[in-house]
Order: sequence, then structure tokens, then C-alpha cells
Amino acid sequence: MADAITIMQALGKHAKEAAKAMRVADTCAKNSALTLAAAIIRRDMQHILAANARDMDAAEENDLDAALKDRLLLNGERVDAMAEGLEQIAALPDPVGAIDNLRYRPSGIQVGHMRVPLGVIGIIYESRPNVTADAAGLCLKSGNAAILRGGSEAIHSNRAIAACLRRALVDSGLPQNAVQLVDSTDRALVGALLKSEEYVDVIIPRGGKSLIERVTADSRVPVIKHLDGICHVYIDAAADPEMALSIAVNAKTHRYGVCNAMETLLIHQQSAAVVPVIMQALLERGVEVRGCDKTCQLSDGLDVVLATEEDWATEYLSAVLSVRIVDDFDQAVEHIAQFSSGHTESIVTADYDAGQRFLREVDSASVMWNTSTRFADGFEYGLGAEIGISTDRLHVRGPVGLEGLTNQKWIVLGSGQVRQ
Repeated sequence: MADAITIMQALGKHAKEAAKAMRVADTCAKNSALTLAAAIIRRDMQHILAANARDMDAAEENDLDAALKDRLLLNGERVDAMAEGLEQIAALPDPVGAIDNLRYRPSGIQVGHMRVPLGVIGIIYESRPNVTADAAGLCLKSGNAAILRGGSEAIHSNRAIAACLRRALVDSGLPQNAVQLVDSTDRALVGALLKSEEYVDVIIPRGGKSLIERVTADSRVPVIKHLDGICHVYIDAAADPEMALSIAVNAKTHRYGVCNAMETLLIHQQSAAVVPVIMQALLERGVEVRGCDKTCQLSDGLDVVLATEEDWATEYLSAVLSVRIVDDFDQAVEHIAQFSSGHTESIVTADYDAGQRFLREVDSASVMWNTSTRFADGFEYGLGAEIGISTDRLHVRGPVGLEGLTNQKWIVLGSGQVRQ
């Protein structure tokens, strides 16, 4: 077998060629490939499920944990959702070639921006086979070529799904190498992909913290990433108690193992009356509450344990929440600045000035006012779909949809002007 570098060079060359064609592919061809891929996935559902069954058998033999097996599992509903996701991407506006900010300059020239694809995108992900379809579909619609490296635990599922996408590309007149799966479980191929700066324009990791840390540390290619989702909800002095209860419970308990779930609740001391009510509601839903000294005092009689300093910096991804009573708005913002991962923060307040200050002063990818952090999601933001949520400052921040998989170039329109 060829070594990892040789294999990755071949994939990279194919992707680079495909990216040239995808860059100029018209919207109709891209939409045709997406809708056809959806139809093929539905038609080949039994083949995909059989491949997934092989992965699930291996997961049982290797004693993978229940959460990992749940992410790995495909059924008819999940396969149909993959197909529907591709159809939704096809229905989205095509960002490629869009021109904005076109304006005249005193010389008579017009200057503006045009959206263009990033080029070749390497996507490294774990467990979820649906990422194969989602990521490939987003890259396709945004005019990019994709090199997909899924987890070894999902290799059979990923092969079956990628084959559907490649067949659709060919039947739509587009290069099948616009979607390539790294068809090996050899971990050396991940390292080779991260060092393929000659062929790959950006890497997007999707998975656990250890994967993203490794990609970030080892990659010679620019990375769009987020490491943690330590999200905060701050209940201000002027918060409506019922709204505060509803938002806090939803932000924590709607889903636990997601990056936009609340991990720390901050409460202004003047809103202390809501503490026992919110703690009771969370405890009834099975949440373990770890509170500061004041929280424990205000929750007298309730099973609230004392938080440690480590709790404020922890992304639990489970039914655990840390709670702190703060003296004022400034202390809440200071706490967020110190412990937040820069993902999503929300304030609950009826005070317009406090709400505006929070939006301006809190430096996270998504900052909210009077709503749950669970809305930090590409679909909820109207992006249709997302390839991940970035906490980077460059090149894109927050949910990464089609526009986030493109860049801008300057365009200049003239009518014969020459510079004097």
C-alpha cells in the first residue's frame, strides 16, 4: 500500500482539478447534483443501512460508549433527513458570484466585492455519518471541492454515502472528485492531510476537543474551528422572572450534549428571588447544580453542591450546571470574559441600556438578548445548514453556512478610465 503522503498527494491533485471546475459551475448544475444525490440516497437506503449495521456491529465489539453509538447509528428517519438536508441546500441562494457594496469612485470606476469559493476544503470529523452528506453538500453548493476524512468507526457508512454523492456529480456533469472520501482508517492520513498546504486551502474539524486540539496544533493549513462551547446566560437585575426561568431551563435542558447548551448561569444579586425557583426546576429535570456560596445559601433545602474554580471553565456537555450570583452587570461581563470560550452568551433583561451594553461589550461569536443560547445554530439563523460553528476571529465567526465557505475578491468596473 502506498504511504500516507503519496495517497494524500493523489487526493489533493484530484481535488485541485475538481475545484477549478466547481469554481465556475453554474447554479443549475450544482442544484441538480444535490437533488439527484438526495434521490440516490433514498433509493439506496437499504444499502446505506446495511453498511451502517457493519459499523454498529464493530462498535459493539469495540465496546464504544452509548453516546458514541447513538451518533453513529443510522435508521430510515436519519437517512431521509440526510436527503432532505441536501434538498434544503439546493433551495438556498447560491453565494458564488454575488456582488455587493458596488459603488462609484470620483474617478468614475465602480468598486465592489464578489463572492468566490475557498477552493479545496478538508473536513475531519468523527462518528456522525450524516456529516458526509451535509459537509459535501455545503461544499458543492458553495463551489468548493471536499476531501472528507470521517472516523474509522463509521468507515462503511461513509463509503456508502459518499458513493451516492459521487454518482450524482457525474450524472449532473460535474467532476466526481469534487467529493472524495479518504477511504482508509490509517490515522497517518490525517497527519498527511494536515500537511497538504499545496493542495488544501482550509481544514474544518468536527468532533471532540482532543481532535480539534490535534488539528489546530499540527495543521499547516488554515483551520476553521471551535474548541469549547462554554456558554453563559446572565439574568440581569431587570429580568422578568418568568422569562428568566423559561430561558434558563431551555438553554440547559433542551439538549445536553451540544455546544450551544448553557454551561454557566449568572444571576444578578437583585434577582436573587428567582434562584430557588430556577434551581428547583433544574433539579426536577435531573440537572446537577454546582453553585457559588451565595447560590447554595439561597437554595437552602435544595440539593445544590458547592462549585469549584474548575467548574467555571468546564464544558460539561451533560446534565450539570454551574451557577454564580454576581454583584452587578460589570461582574457578569468580567466573568464571561474570563471563562467563556467565545461561543454564545445571552442576557435576560428588560433594561434597554443593559441589553445594548451586553451586545456591545461581550466578545463572543453569538451574543443574545432575551432568548436561549440554543438558537446559536445555522438553521435557526436562516443559513439553511451549517458545517460547524466557529469561535475563530478569522475568516468566519459563528455558524458556518454557504457564505462562510466563500471569500470575497475586489472587482473594479470601468469605462476606459486611466489613473492620472
